[in-house]
Amino acid sequence: MTEQKNPSAQDDMITPAAESPQQPDVDRREKPQDIQLDQQNEQLNALRKKQRTAPVLGAIAIVLVIALGAGLYYHGHTQGLKQTAAVDELQDQLIALQKTQQQDKQQIADLLSQQDKSQQTSERQEASFSRQLNELQDKVASISGSDAKTWLLAQADFLVKLAGRKLWSDQDVTTAAALLKSADASLADMNDPSLIEVRRALNEDVSSLSAVTQVDFDGIILKTNQLTNQVDNLRLADNDSDEAPMDDDGTSLSSSLSEWRQNLTKSWHNFMSDFITIRRRDSSAEPLLAPNQDVYLRENIRSKLLIAAQAVPRHQDEIYKQSLESVSTWVRAYFDTSDPATKAFLEDVDNLSQQSISMDVPDQLKSQPMLEKLMQTRVRNLLQQPAASTQGG
Repeated sequence: MTEQKNPSAQDDMITPAAESPQQPDVDRREKPQDIQLDQQNEQLNALRKKQRTAPVLGAIAIVLVIALGAGLYYHGHTQGLKQTAAVDELQDQLIALQKTQQQDKQQIADLLSQQDKSQQTSERQEASFSRQLNELQDKVASISGSDAKTWLLAQADFLVKLAGRKLWSDQDVTTAAALLKSADASLADMNDPSLIEVRRALNEDVSSLSAVTQVDFDGIILKTNQLTNQVDNLRLADNDSDEAPMDDDGTSLSSSLSEWRQNLTKSWHNFMSDFITIRRRDSSAEPLLAPNQDVYLRENIRSKLLIAAQAVPRHQDEIYKQSLESVSTWVRAYFDTSDPATKAFLEDVDNLSQQSISMDVPDQLKSQPMLEKLMQTRVRNLLQQPAASTQGG
């Protein structure tokens, strides 16, 4: 209480001094007590100001602390929500990955099972093939071990059957005879006296084929094709010629100039009489053709020649001759038979029609049934023996 009173006393003391502005500065300097009083007054004022602002600053600090805490809480809460969402998303992805992994595992298991089944099937097939191969090897070993010459017998039988096909299907006598000779050579390599009868039958078959008159089928086909190319060179018969002389009915012109009127009248009558001409034709042996029918006629002739050429390798003698007869009839009816090209064409057609495209070949070969019997007794029985022994084991 004394301290609070002293300042007021000091203020009372200072006030008179402050109110005397007429005192010189020398008096103040000479009083240090006044200076100290001023400093104390300033300090007191500063303390009063601090005491007044301290509650305000504290309130501000409290508000700032509360705001900062709220901001930190909001930030932390937001981050927590984000982290929770991220964790949930990661969990969903993890679940999806687990499902995908399970599906992949199931697919891999299915593929492995299919592969195992395929491998088992392959192993069974391989075992079956191996068994069949062993059986075949046993058969071959049995055949080669028992009698290797039976292969020559089988070869001779095959050659004789092939000779029969060439003889009856193609009527190729030359090739059939060559095959029979090859079969006889195979039997000769066997050096087996029991095959004398078969070899004798083979020689008889070769002799019978040598006596057959052969036909040049290739030459006939080539000649027929050559005639096809000559159809365009044939000249049609000229049926439009009118070689009857004109009757002189007094319409000839005079050379005299004085008779020009008569000549003019005759010329006019001649022009009018020849402006429209009507001719009468009697029935003729040669048929007539329209201009556009020439092409069809030639194509029909080519078609018949082609049919004749195709009938040669098939040995269709009747079709061959009928086609050539049709060609000869059409050429003589529609073309000029006095033309040298037509004469040569008809001569070739007649020569071809007189040739036969079938040969008198034997109906059967004596050696074929004999070789078939030998195959039954020697080769096929040997092939059945290993199979029977395998089934019995």
